Formats: sequence, structure tokens, C-alpha cells
Amino acid sequence: MTDRHVIASRVFRVWLVFGAIALAVVALDQASKLWVESSFSLVSSGAAPGTPGAPTPVIGDLVRIARSWNDGGIFGLLGASAAFLGIASLVVIAAILWVEARQGVHSLLLTVALALLLGGAVGNLIDRLRYGHVVDWVDTGIGNLRWYTFNVADAAISIAVVLLLVIGLFGPRLARTAAGVETRTGVDTQVPNGGHP
Repeated sequence: MTDRHVIASRVFRVWLVFGAIALAVVALDQASKLWVESSFSLVSSGAAPGTPGAPTPVIGDLVRIARSWNDGGIFGLLGASAAFLGIASLVVIAAILWVEARQGVHSLLLTVALALLLGGAVGNLIDRLRYGHVVDWVDTGIGNLRWYTFNVADAAISIAVVLLLVIGLFGPRLARTAAGVETRTGVDTQVPNGGHP
């Protein structure tokens, strides 16, 4: 097998992992939202526990299902701006694909982070296009100290941001560790020219 075939095979595998993770996030996000939309009523503020409109405990008061609608950004940021966020999502999706095409082949961790980010962006974009808002449903906290209600797409985006921070802070160290593995195993994980012939 020539070097060109090895590079093409590696690039194909990276895109396969990237696509599989992103699709899994979108599928899990949309399936969970459909389940919540069909099984739970909207949460109303002040509803007494056990009454219609009250959050449904999953792990006591720590984790609850609290179906709500969010026409703002992640964790309710940016207020009612679904149209702006829909357009911004398209720009973000294009940027994610561009970065993956240029850099993803060099780092599996970057590919995973970008795939989670893409899956989350697409999951919430589908809601904005379909409903004009995002369906949130995971409510966590203790007593009256609650985190923002979120969904699977938001969780994927949050994990992606943490991974991107790790890459930003420890990228050179991670690259040196990977280079050490290559030297010991004789496996070359570098792809010249970003995988482009």
C-alpha cells in the first residue's frame, strides 16, 4: 500500500469517527426530546411537587426532568433570539467542518471534541427550525440551588468545550506524549499536509 493510500485510509477513518459521534449525539438528543415532549408536561414555576407542571424526580431532587422551552442560547443565554442563533449555528457548523478538515486528522481528541460540538449544534438547530425554540429537560441541583435546565445537545457542547480547553492548555504536551507512543510502537500517526495530497 502506498503512502497516499495509507493517508487516504487514515483520513477516511477520522471522518468516519467524526460523523459517527456527531450522528449519535443528534440521534440521542432528538430521541430524548421527542420522549420528553410526548411524556411530560411543561414545568410551571411554583408547581408543588407531585402536581401537574412540577419537575419529575429522577435521582431525588438532585436530577429531575423539567420540560421547558428555551428560545435563547445554551443554558438560556442571549434571551429570545432563536432566529439569530439559528443563523449563528449555521456559521458554527461550517467552522467546525472547516477545522476538522484542516486539523482533525492530527488529533483524535480534537476530532471527538469537534464531533460533539457539531452534534450539539445540529441537535439544537433542528429544534430551532422545527419549533422556534429548543426543548430543554435536564434539571440538576440541590434544593433551590439549580443549574440551568439543559438537554443532550447542550451537554455535548459543554463536554466539547472542556475538551477544547484541555487541547488548548495541554496540546503540546499531548502531542509529545503521542510522539513518544509513535516512537515506542513504530506507528506514525502524523499525516502530512493535513491529509491533503
